[in-house]
Amino acid sequence: MLGESPTSRVAKGLERESRESPRVRALLARRDRQGWLVHNRRPYAKWDGAHWILATLADIGYPRSDRSLGPVRDQVLDLWLGPRFYEEFTVEKKSQVYRQEGVPIMQGRHRRCASQQSNALFSVLTLGLADARAQDLVERLLHWQWPDGGWNCDRNPEASHSSFMESILPLRALALVALETGDRNAGQAARRAAEIFLKRRLFKRQRDGAVIRREFVELHYPRYWHYDVLHGLKVMAEANLIGDPRCQEALDLIESKRLPDGGWPAEKRYYRVGGKPGSGMELVDWGGASKRRANEWVTVDALHVLRASGRIDV
Repeated sequence: MLGESPTSRVAKGLERESRESPRVRALLARRDRQGWLVHNRRPYAKWDGAHWILATLADIGYPRSDRSLGPVRDQVLDLWLGPRFYEEFTVEKKSQVYRQEGVPIMQGRHRRCASQQSNALFSVLTLGLADARAQDLVERLLHWQWPDGGWNCDRNPEASHSSFMESILPLRALALVALETGDRNAGQAARRAAEIFLKRRLFKRQRDGAVIRREFVELHYPRYWHYDVLHGLKVMAEANLIGDPRCQEALDLIESKRLPDGGWPAEKRYYRVGGKPGSGMELVDWGGASKRRANEWVTVDALHVLRASGRIDV
């Protein structure tokens, strides 16, 4: 947010602080002697599986190139580059999708939750853990991209437009690939994906200007695979597209949500803390949700996009 060089003494100190924080220790506490995150559920378990823990570390500034995370990376990549993601079959009805392993094709479009592979790709790149398998993830994302520039895993044959939820993370990952490697194909794919959001002003229907979904204009942290307008702006800033005039209404909306104390709230949340393992369980608390109380994670993201757009000077 402050524009500090990643190699500066201050930035390195913040990385060490992140690594040693109680939250990170809690997230990584279940590693075995080989460094694997061990639990009785699969790596994609929401929200305490290896996939989500790696994504969280990438989002909060964990130090790059920590070799101790290699086994966790392997858990995640072994999952998302498994044989079933290279097998395809064509079907006409939703009922036919679940009869075999692989990626279904309906009406000429791959029905794949690309947020999964793209979240893994963004995580290993950001954490400095990428190897040759990162390019395999890129290849899968490009292979599954829809004609309109995005992705969708909707099994209904009539679904003909990309999903905001399934397209924002591939956009984020491919934009980072293009930035770090100069991959022109990844850059072009990211730009096509960005148009899905920009032509809808990041949260509005094209046909009537109405809000697409209520949750899109509510602020959350963490967002996991979900979409909201601040997430959209954050990705636009990372992709160097925050200056596009079609971001202005979304930026206005974010400014309107600022609290009297100068921060921004997490208006809703997708997780619960503690209790028995199950869908939606987090290992740490990210500040809860309240429309009247600032959330530090939402606040830093809001300040970041407003600074990147030139609306504030921190």
